[in-house]
Amino acid sequence: MKLLTDLFLKYKNLSIQIKATLWFLICLFLQKGISFIATPIFTRIMSTSEFGAYNVWLSWFGVTTVIVSLNLFCGVYTSGIIKFSDDRKNFSQSLVSLNLLLCVLWLIVYILFDNYINKLLGCTNIQMLCMLFLIWTTSIYSFWASEQRVDLKYKQMVTVTILMSVSKPILCFFLVINLSDKTTARIVGVCITEAVICTPLILHYTSKQNRFFNLKYWKYALLFNIPLVPHYLSSVVITNSDRIMIGYFDGKASAGIYSLGTSVSQVVSVFSAAFFMSIEPWLYKKLKAHEIENISSVAYATFTIIGVLNLMLIIMAPEAVRIFAPKEYYDAIWLVPPLACGVFFSFQYTFYAVFEFYYKKTHLIAIATFVGAFFNLIGNYTFIPLFGYQAAAYTSLFCFIVYAVMHYIFMRSLCIKHYGFNVYNLKVICILSCLFIVLASLLMLLYPYEYLRYSLFLVICIIIALKRNIFLDLKKIVLSKFNK
Repeated sequence: MKLLTDLFLKYKNLSIQIKATLWFLICLFLQKGISFIATPIFTRIMSTSEFGAYNVWLSWFGVTTVIVSLNLFCGVYTSGIIKFSDDRKNFSQSLVSLNLLLCVLWLIVYILFDNYINKLLGCTNIQMLCMLFLIWTTSIYSFWASEQRVDLKYKQMVTVTILMSVSKPILCFFLVINLSDKTTARIVGVCITEAVICTPLILHYTSKQNRFFNLKYWKYALLFNIPLVPHYLSSVVITNSDRIMIGYFDGKASAGIYSLGTSVSQVVSVFSAAFFMSIEPWLYKKLKAHEIENISSVAYATFTIIGVLNLMLIIMAPEAVRIFAPKEYYDAIWLVPPLACGVFFSFQYTFYAVFEFYYKKTHLIAIATFVGAFFNLIGNYTFIPLFGYQAAAYTSLFCFIVYAVMHYIFMRSLCIKHYGFNVYNLKVICILSCLFIVLASLLMLLYPYEYLRYSLFLVICIIIALKRNIFLDLKKIVLSKFNK
């Protein structure tokens, strides 16, 4: 009881900024966590083909969102409501109306060329209409969420996040088990949920007595975001093209198995994302103060922690897949190691990209993203027809390695330019990365030997428990540096 009281008092004394950051982090965990919990349910009530078709639809949704909305709800909106704070209501209304206009224009395009678009994307009319509707409602939610983050209104954000995260899988489950077209049923379930929850948010913007059209703000938003569309598209391609191309070359069932493997491998990414979010402010403070000497020691320790967590996931991949899905999906076991390795390198690059963001070298980020997407498309196009859907996992890994290497090169040039030396030791990074890949590859050989894997997993857990001071020391280092 005393412990709970102490925690409550500590929480009460936190600043509003820290409280908001904490709750936004909890929102992220809720969204990802409920999604993970829902996956084993849907893999058992949907066939591999149905599960694959839904995930291919999600991938196309990601691509189409960028094309239709131009991602107006991303950086341009957050920067705009700060830049135009004196006329914020008009700016918000202008971007919301511009987004609506874009959605309507693309709806007209779809109506005119529906047969061609349906064939290209492999969707039905209902699925495409749901996609366009969701692009609109998701944009509205994203506009609103950006405002909540800027204003630090975490209570409303948490409430809406919980409602949306919980109600979606419940309604989708009910529709899937009662309708014959289970893929469309799940899509419609998502649409209905978004329509109900986003209606108050839509009214929040449409009820304002502001101008629908504002040339100044429309021009600002379009000039800001249109040049970023290739970057946004490349980012989506890196994470979504695998399932689209597997569905095209190897069938929806293979896409379903691959999607399950991706879901399992992303378990650690929830922790790595939260981990980086807690360290990121400290990194920017170090860059601003030109005190980058301690960054490398924190980065190496963090890489090790995330690497070990991914190795533990790889060890238990057979059990994780069995928990997530029935035997029809068991081939996904062999996808987890390369995809988990991709998660490791994806996390690694974030430490390098901070330098590019801080010095506003966004064109470098765009170059790396484009190159990664290019290799991803070429690799998938070449190797999926030759070796099947499994090739996509290794193509993805290769692309994330290329991605990390390019960001490292850009980061190194910025370090030498601004600080006169490289913050990271290339030899240490290469040793950590090579050791991780070698261990991940060797662990795949142990999959037929359950007791050996369990023993190894237990040994790692014991070592972590005995060496827990290393993790506590890392926490103290970050907190002490962050408070300086």
